Amino acid sequence: MQVLFARCAGLDVHKKSVVACVMLTATNGQVQKHSQTFGTMTPDLLSLSDWLKGLGVSHVAMESTGVYWRPVYQLLEDSFTLLVINAVHIKRMPGRKTDMSDAEWLAELLRHGLLTPSFVPPRAQRELRELTRHRTNLMEKRSQAINELHRTLEGTNLKLTSVATDITGLSATLILQALLTGQQTDPKALANLAVGKLRRKIPELQKALQGKVLEHHKLILTQLLADIDLFDEQVAEVSALIEQRVAESQGLIGRLDEIPGINRRTAEVILAELGADMSRFPTDRHAAAWAGICPSNKESGGRRYAARSRQGNKALKRALCESGMAAARTKDSYLGAQYRRITARRGPKRASLAVGHSILRIAYHIIKEGRRYQDLGADYFDRRNEASVTRRLVKRLEGLGYQVELTKAA
Repeated sequence: MQVLFARCAGLDVHKKSVVACVMLTATNGQVQKHSQTFGTMTPDLLSLSDWLKGLGVSHVAMESTGVYWRPVYQLLEDSFTLLVINAVHIKRMPGRKTDMSDAEWLAELLRHGLLTPSFVPPRAQRELRELTRHRTNLMEKRSQAINELHRTLEGTNLKLTSVATDITGLSATLILQALLTGQQTDPKALANLAVGKLRRKIPELQKALQGKVLEHHKLILTQLLADIDLFDEQVAEVSALIEQRVAESQGLIGRLDEIPGINRRTAEVILAELGADMSRFPTDRHAAAWAGICPSNKESGGRRYAARSRQGNKALKRALCESGMAAARTKDSYLGAQYRRITARRGPKRASLAVGHSILRIAYHIIKEGRRYQDLGADYFDRRNEASVTRRLVKRLEGLGYQVELTKAA
């Protein structure tokens, strides 16, 4: 078998150790193997880098083991050509697994060019990814605190959530703060604190604010409100930094924002996860497969079976599915019509996944070709199969006992 890389190394990365195996191929075909174990502290990884440089290594392969490969990658990426490999693609025969044999197997596969590396984005995109994913985590924690606030209020018999649409809005916040600080306890006085449209519901608020708030309830509610305020501040701080990082891509984010179901925050997630360089995806279908937002292949005996969506970029897939649900609420758009068409047969989850798939393919062409979004219209599916729709509607009317005669409108 042809040797593509004469000086290469395989790394078996763990939390506390890195096992390295270097293979040096001489001109006569003989192979020298050098193995050594290093720690994962920064000085140890720098020693690993010096050791690899001393042996003249040019290419290094490692498994994508959780998050443990990241510090190794960050310290070695400027000195070597690094390949991060999906562990599923390099399984060995059972019963012959040790850390040293894993590193040697990686080096052997790399030596003959038999490894397909996973995509690792440039440093700037990796940093943007970390920011957008951290913002998503903060928003999840905020939602969790709001849900706990709802549950605690129900335990006090305060039915504020039954009257106020947004429990974190200005009126609800003023009422809760006055109640918890002891400034007001009378339901009528508390209801009078409502502002804006909620003042129309003051009689309902007076009934809703008749409850029994104990001392432990006050402590829990006070802490939950403080948590929500803290998460709001942190999300705003992270969003401001993200906006600075994507300042050069404002035009692209604006074009992505034109897609139904996509807002600025989701557009930033798409840019962080997918990137602005579409050259690594031959077609939009390849991008959808990489994101894991399309069905996997399951065929046997010439018959195709229903299959789950394939594994891919979880952060991007989640954002696209949420966008699919948001697009479902648009009435005069192609994506909304697609959602309603699919959800009638397959349910809302399948429909949101399918609409998210369409959104990704649209975003692919917007990013790659610099296009603007052009909606096909809510009646696209009717126009595409006009004769079929006409037959179906006529048949339904005839089934109800009507005699139908069609005349083309002028």
